[in-house]
Amino acid sequence: MIKKGMMAVCGLMLAMTVNAQNAYDAERLLGNDLNGTARFVGMGGAMGALGGDISVMGTNPAGIGIFRSNDFSVSMGFNNTATESSFNGTRMKEDKTRASFDQLGFVYSFKVGNTTSLRYVNFGFNYHKTKNFNRLFSAGGQLDGLSQSWQLAQEMTNAGVNSATIFDNILTSENPYRQYWNRYPVLGVLGATTGVVDWPKDETQLWGWNGYSNNFYSQEKGGINQYDFNIAFNIEDRIYLGATLGVYDVNYDRFTSYTEELDDDFGAENGGYTLDNYYSLTGTGVDLKLGVIVRPIEESPFRFGLSIHTPTWYELTESYNATLSSDILAYDDAYSQTLSDFLYGDLTYVYRMITPWKFNLNAGTTLGGLVAVGAEYEYADYGSSKLEDVDGYELGDQPSVESFLKGVHTFRVGMDARLAPQFSVRAGYNYTSAAFTDDAYSALPLYRTSTDFNNIKDKNTVTFGLGYRGSVVYADLAYKYDMYKSDFYAFDDIDLPATKVDNNRHQLIFTLGARF
Repeated sequence: MIKKGMMAVCGLMLAMTVNAQNAYDAERLLGNDLNGTARFVGMGGAMGALGGDISVMGTNPAGIGIFRSNDFSVSMGFNNTATESSFNGTRMKEDKTRASFDQLGFVYSFKVGNTTSLRYVNFGFNYHKTKNFNRLFSAGGQLDGLSQSWQLAQEMTNAGVNSATIFDNILTSENPYRQYWNRYPVLGVLGATTGVVDWPKDETQLWGWNGYSNNFYSQEKGGINQYDFNIAFNIEDRIYLGATLGVYDVNYDRFTSYTEELDDDFGAENGGYTLDNYYSLTGTGVDLKLGVIVRPIEESPFRFGLSIHTPTWYELTESYNATLSSDILAYDDAYSQTLSDFLYGDLTYVYRMITPWKFNLNAGTTLGGLVAVGAEYEYADYGSSKLEDVDGYELGDQPSVESFLKGVHTFRVGMDARLAPQFSVRAGYNYTSAAFTDDAYSALPLYRTSTDFNNIKDKNTVTFGLGYRGSVVYADLAYKYDMYKSDFYAFDDIDLPATKVDNNRHQLIFTLGARF
């Protein structure tokens, strides 16, 4: 093996021209968690046609037109996220619980008249956390010779590192990140300079190592905060119209640590390496939602509705940094290298994302004045999402969005039953189809410093709730249970079996409000 020399530390200001965004970055910002008031959550969010709850301005804005009085509410609670992974007979569990501030909103209801066609004009505002990223995850087990290092070696070969001379030039460069910018993958260069990939003597290509076992750990935190500004109209208590301007604030941080234990060709221990990754994503977005609710038969409480959500236009900034440390016994020395030592700070990229149009059909009615039921169907073609640079040009990995993301169907049903004049019980169910195709995978762009990806399957959500309605004050309690499976891969290799993951989230929400 070639003995590696460490490179001198120097600064380099870089203007990134090749992107690292792909279908997995897009999917992270698509879809919504079921969250809001406890009443809304307790009914599974199936209130688009029923209306009369502050949270419906985020699904069918026309539902705010149902209000005939002012309303104020605040919601908070607890979230518990649990994951259990299984890889080659090894099972790992992680669990995280934390308090959450879920919703704050109000409706101002202005009565126009009893005999005019326009009965009410209502204005509303609502804040809620539309996505919760808080999650711990771990996975690992026996690799049977497979290794992340071989993916790095292959990516370097694909980028043109096809001779020992070129490889040696990388090792002897004072700063290969400057010299070979836009040519070779950052993570591949990091692997070369720490011995994770090598060009052995008398060989004709780059080599990786034999992986004995691995361990992956990730910690995610943050979320997407949504701020809705609504106006809605009540026309003759039969037709309701509404519009909501949505403003989004994205804050996401992720730390991952990946370790491999290696062995040699004879099965003896050969040390290992650890890759630590630091990733952050911040940004803002805006969209518009339009909705209508119609009560077609004057004598009937049955209503149906339709809402259309425009794409959300996001302006995003993401940052990467990574440290790769190796202690491979085939070398005389251990090595450690951090990208930010060679750069002026983290790798940073500013880009735009445009989400797909969303279409929502909803219906609802009351039975005997005691039971309210609602149902919704929602569709969005995730594969139509767009990734662009700040000048509006398509990013290089846009084809992965179109190939690996597909149309997503969401069904919601809910029920509210009044047990007494002031007390109700609720239940709901959501089903959301998988966003990824069966053959989805994450390639390694030039500037990505991680190789893992997670293919999320169908999601099922069940909810239950309790409600109290006084003359002015009301209080609601809801419990939500999300469950879905996913296939996790620490790196891309056709022979690597999926790590099977069970994902579960329990949420308890309490809402306190007043109508006046």
